[in-house]
Amino acid sequence: MVYLHAFSFPDEDREFDFLLKIKRTCYDSFYPFKILSRKGFGNIVFDPLTILYGGNGSGKSTALNVIAEKTRIKRDSIYNKSNFYPDYINLCEVQIKEDIPENSRIITSDDVFDYMLNIRNLNEGIDQKREQLFEEYLEAKHSHFQMKSMEDYEQLKKVNTARSKTQSRFVRNELMDNVREYSNGESAFRYFTEKISDNGLYILDEPENSLSPKRQIELVQFIEDSARFFGCQFIISTHSPFLLSMREAKIYNLDENPVKVRRWTELENVRTYYEFFKSHENEF
Repeated sequence: MVYLHAFSFPDEDREFDFLLKIKRTCYDSFYPFKILSRKGFGNIVFDPLTILYGGNGSGKSTALNVIAEKTRIKRDSIYNKSNFYPDYINLCEVQIKEDIPENSRIITSDDVFDYMLNIRNLNEGIDQKREQLFEEYLEAKHSHFQMKSMEDYEQLKKVNTARSKTQSRFVRNELMDNVREYSNGESAFRYFTEKISDNGLYILDEPENSLSPKRQIELVQFIEDSARFFGCQFIISTHSPFLLSMREAKIYNLDENPVKVRRWTELENVRTYYEFFKSHENEF
């Protein structure tokens, strides 16, 4: 499915005209001006799966944030904007093929990290509550409690429960499901599967962060199925060979000047992996 058909960033001439008009000298940076134009990156025509590939500083995250801002899709984490960000957005042009669904969103590494941090904090709270329940269990199980009034009814239930159950079952019944059943990688993967639903435009900024190779392969399958069967469109920045290998993905190589569409097997990062494992082939 394609909702967002094409996107145009201002070229060097349009940027020059704008900066000439404002004639401001009190700023050290005009970000995001002069980031993408220096790579000759002016236009993107999107497929259901579109990938922006490049090393650190290539501008791929900047491009995603600009696209998300221009299309006004939902985002959770804030990000750094300069004084010239609104001006730059106004110079961008977007072509919509279908109305962008309301459930569309951009997902960044900060979103995933915040999610995992919340789970960690929740786990710490669970641990503290668990220790309290261990003490309550032992106290209730071995007490010589006698009910004297209806005000003691809740305590009577606790005593009977403690006497009829093992310590672990008692504690589990009193707690929510243990969130720690999921590792950081599993939690990160769950975040994507929870946030990505049918029929939406999803912008993913380096989703491989916090994911093991195995989980990256599972995410690849999830993204491919979501695009093929469930009406989703993805725009992804990555340098992970696993994500770059997605079937029928259009890949823009931001390490080239001008930026060009390349096959994943032509990309330097992938070739480096290939050559490394090829040189160690006899060891496997």
